[in-house]
Amino acid sequence: MAPAHDGDERLPVVVVGAGPYGLATAAWLRAAGVIARIFGEPMDGWRAHMPDGMFLKSVPSASSISTPDGNHRFADFRTARGRPPVGDTYPIPVDEFIDYGLWFQERRVPEVERTAVREVRAADGGFAVALDSGEEVAARAVVVASGLVPYAHRATALAPLFAAGLASHPCDHDSLDRFAGRRVAVVGAGQSALESAALLHEAGARPTVIARGRTLLFGTPPETDRPASRSLPVRILKPSSPLGPGWSHAAVTRGAGAYRRLPLPVRDHFLRTVLGPSGAWWLRDRVDGNIPAKCRRRVVSARAEDDGTALLELADPEGGKETVRADHVLSATGYRVDVDRLALLEPALRRAVRTLPGGPPVLSAGFESSVPGLYFTSLAAAPTFGPYLRFVCGTWFAARRVAGDLAGGRR
Repeated sequence: MAPAHDGDERLPVVVVGAGPYGLATAAWLRAAGVIARIFGEPMDGWRAHMPDGMFLKSVPSASSISTPDGNHRFADFRTARGRPPVGDTYPIPVDEFIDYGLWFQERRVPEVERTAVREVRAADGGFAVALDSGEEVAARAVVVASGLVPYAHRATALAPLFAAGLASHPCDHDSLDRFAGRRVAVVGAGQSALESAALLHEAGARPTVIARGRTLLFGTPPETDRPASRSLPVRILKPSSPLGPGWSHAAVTRGAGAYRRLPLPVRDHFLRTVLGPSGAWWLRDRVDGNIPAKCRRRVVSARAEDDGTALLELADPEGGKETVRADHVLSATGYRVDVDRLALLEPALRRAVRTLPGGPPVLSAGFESSVPGLYFTSLAAAPTFGPYLRFVCGTWFAARRVAGDLAGGRR
């Protein structure tokens, strides 16, 4: 980012979003002496767009929001609340993680302004940021830390059901209790799909999972509560990483800075396969034997019936066909980054951002896009820096890089 010229009265940086990545970025910017304003309701994406009863897939040791001094980690939050220490066999309830995020914000980023950003547009070599409050802020740089919700992928084959109000994405709900007693087809085989199916079953609904894979997959329970207590031979065979043990996990975390230099097909492969569609180890007992699954199936078409139900036509690899009738369909098909879906960026600004195939932004080593001064972090950066950026632990890499780039420009 270019330094400001003399007499430039624009704000140096605006951070859009107050989830883990926005909060970490603001904390690092403050430590670097960069003046910034951060807008958004703290942890709103987690509070309003994750159904009650969910747990984090990441373990406690990899679920802390980054700060330059390494303080205010998840373990510090538990200590401050008078709770005992926990290890990696402890699944973190989403409600507890939200409380941690709010605790972190109050102590490390108290300057968060609880108003939403309505629009960001290019103006005078920088940006004009329009707020819901009616204020407009002129800034030299903008960091987009808008999280997952803008990129929710709703399966194209289910479009007729979305139009009829018979389909939704898990991020559309803060509770699944309203489906009690109803037949719900859950399309997908990742953490969101399998945990949603478990929550539906426990709420009294009748879920069925529809998955393309040969079988439903679940993670392996941690061998010990503390990664460091694993034996040396085991650590050599499967080195520890924030994403779990294994060479591929260690490579994409320790090598996040080099990931962007890999050929695009290799990056895409790792993004799909490292921690690919599967459920956490603690989900297996809640799913196996409780929830029917139709594996090796894909949805080829869907329609709304006259009686208000959904009819899905499925196909298997051998060309077999079957139909499934449901009262509702949950498209738990993950998230796909596409800059064109970021409505808060004006259309002209969206078009100016150079993108990878499919729509993710092309980013520099400092997370800056092809538009000078426009930065993207969180999930939007995963296609450039790898799967590490899909998890809270990625804030330790991202926030330091973004703040360093912006501080360097200021100097």
